[in-house]
Amino acid sequence: MIHRGRTGSGQVGKARVAGLGIDRADRELLEGLDVDFAEARQRAASWLECRPGCADCCHGPFPITRLDVRRLRLGMKQLSVTEPDRAKAIHRRAASAVETLAEGFPGDAASGSLTQDESRLDPFFGRHATLACPALDPDTRTCDLHPWRPVSCRTYGPPIRFGDEASPPCGLCFRGATPETVEHCRIEPDRDGTEAAILAHMGVAADEHWETLIALALAADPASRS
Repeated sequence: MIHRGRTGSGQVGKARVAGLGIDRADRELLEGLDVDFAEARQRAASWLECRPGCADCCHGPFPITRLDVRRLRLGMKQLSVTEPDRAKAIHRRAASAVETLAEGFPGDAASGSLTQDESRLDPFFGRHATLACPALDPDTRTCDLHPWRPVSCRTYGPPIRFGDEASPPCGLCFRGATPETVEHCRIEPDRDGTEAAILAHMGVAADEHWETLIALALAADPASRS
């Protein structure tokens, strides 16, 4: 999974987010991302390998935002009511992953906040590149928190651009495609900065780069503990 840095100040849409509320604004963000991904799939056709059961991108830790954490925990809360055994299994996997990730954690282990020092992040992510996401069902190889998954998960696969940051496609996709084909399929999700606006409404300053990991967010979530 490629690290996706947050871009934009979020100030343009902050007032609108305040009017909508976080839940509705987040739904609009996710609906927009679904439209963007559908466009990418239409452009890419057979070049895009993404499908249920293809879980290479569900291995290896990567940074997530406070909004991703909030959404994941809402998902766990709902799952703990509708499918408590599944929620408890996710929590157990998350707790196990946290133990694995504890040694050499690049940041503040108490709060779960990651450093922004790439020289510390890159070796850490590389060392744990094969570690499965706690939300990944080991039997079905599908995401148990799919409706609540982070933005990075929703945009991984096709080539994307967030602000000035361009990321390549998943290594399983576009094999044998020309650079021109790849660029033709590039998408720019969340062009209006809705995610940044929601984070700003949540009190996250534009220059604050607080990020954590999925495992830490889920292991600390009391909703699913037995």
